[in-house]
Amino acid sequence: MPSPVAPQLAELVERLIGAPLPIRIRAWDGSESGPADSPVAIIRHRRALRRLLWNPGELGLARAFVAGELDVEGDIADGLSRFWKLAKAQNLGALKLTAADVLDATKVAAKLRILGLRPKAPASEARLDGGLHTRRRDRAAISHHYDLSNEFYEFLLDPQMAYSCGYWTQETSATYGLQQAQTDKLDLICRKLDLKPGMRLLDVGCGWASLLIHAAKNYGVTAVGVTLSAEQRAFGMARVEALGLKDKIEIRLQDYREIPDQPFDAISSIEMGEHVGQDNYPVYAAQLHKLLLPNGRLLLQQMSRGASGGNTAPGGGAFMESYVAPDMYMRPLGETLNFLEASGLEVVDVHSLREHYVWTVRPWLDTLQDNKAEAIRLIGEEQFRVWLLYLAGAALAFEENRMGVHQMLMVRPDADGRSGLPRGRTSTLGRDPELDHEQATNGSSANGPAREMLARPTR
Repeated sequence: MPSPVAPQLAELVERLIGAPLPIRIRAWDGSESGPADSPVAIIRHRRALRRLLWNPGELGLARAFVAGELDVEGDIADGLSRFWKLAKAQNLGALKLTAADVLDATKVAAKLRILGLRPKAPASEARLDGGLHTRRRDRAAISHHYDLSNEFYEFLLDPQMAYSCGYWTQETSATYGLQQAQTDKLDLICRKLDLKPGMRLLDVGCGWASLLIHAAKNYGVTAVGVTLSAEQRAFGMARVEALGLKDKIEIRLQDYREIPDQPFDAISSIEMGEHVGQDNYPVYAAQLHKLLLPNGRLLLQQMSRGASGGNTAPGGGAFMESYVAPDMYMRPLGETLNFLEASGLEVVDVHSLREHYVWTVRPWLDTLQDNKAEAIRLIGEEQFRVWLLYLAGAALAFEENRMGVHQMLMVRPDADGRSGLPRGRTSTLGRDPELDHEQATNGSSANGPAREMLARPTR
């Protein structure tokens, strides 16, 4: 009678990493090994391990999970967190196998009939060609993620279709949740840009038009949005027409490098700078500077990576680069600010929203997990598994400070170096809904020095 598979795998893994398994393993023969009170990694097929032989590490694991050959029973975020803590504690990123280790692994693989030809990558893996960050390749990279399905994004996101970090000014309650946090984010951006009726706003990477619509309806601006996603543009224009805002909003299928307009009064670019690339970021910054009137304001909301947390992969790692956001590049905040200042922009304010992204991603993940059948109907089993791994991993990355996100407010000084900003900080950054809420509930003044910083809720 063959020996149970799971104990053999557990013994090999523990010997190689020099630590107990942080999760329980269930193999394709039904055998189990590992701590009983832990999330269970289910190896449904020996092909999952064959993938790891061909692509050790994150890419092999990701391919096995996306293909359904590897699964997690229990909370996937908990399982990922245990693996990440083990990797840090044991410094697994620097793990080097000896000749004896390789021989032992080969013997176990042969015994379990794991050896074989390289398995084909799942169909949902990105396959881009052409030069990095050429206009054609950038369009393909954006299409891979954002043209997935408008119906799916409607299912996942709030009614405003805001697919970026929200701004949570209150505790989650029956009357305050994701939709309200996204509204507060859109309003925060408009206030920081000091939008007023008659101004022209440019939104670079406008998504499904959430900011364009909010700014036109509530601040009286005329707005131009650009996107590389045909699906986003079609959906956004339909929303604009339904709301009777065609005379206020234009949405173009256009690369940021191709915008020919005269300078705008204000510019926003919300979580689009990550897709520009390292070599092209100076071009992106220079174009934003060129398109902004003197004394005009620019608001960037952008993710960062690499300054802390032990993971410096600028694309987010093999899984993100292969399945979610190919060609994405995230750098430490300071490097981004250097690029922006080199273009001639003056940095006015930097506002961290890192923990707000944890509170934003969790409702997306809950929606996905609680409505699995509907999600699979919309995007298929493979993409459902991509998004499950993506959102669970993102929530942990922000929670554990391996990724950050910041709003960066800048101004283009005029020829004499003047910024045109008012003297008071609260006047520059606009009022904050948290201050209004607190003043209404306890009668406190929002005018003292302590009130000059934007509020950060306690959660």
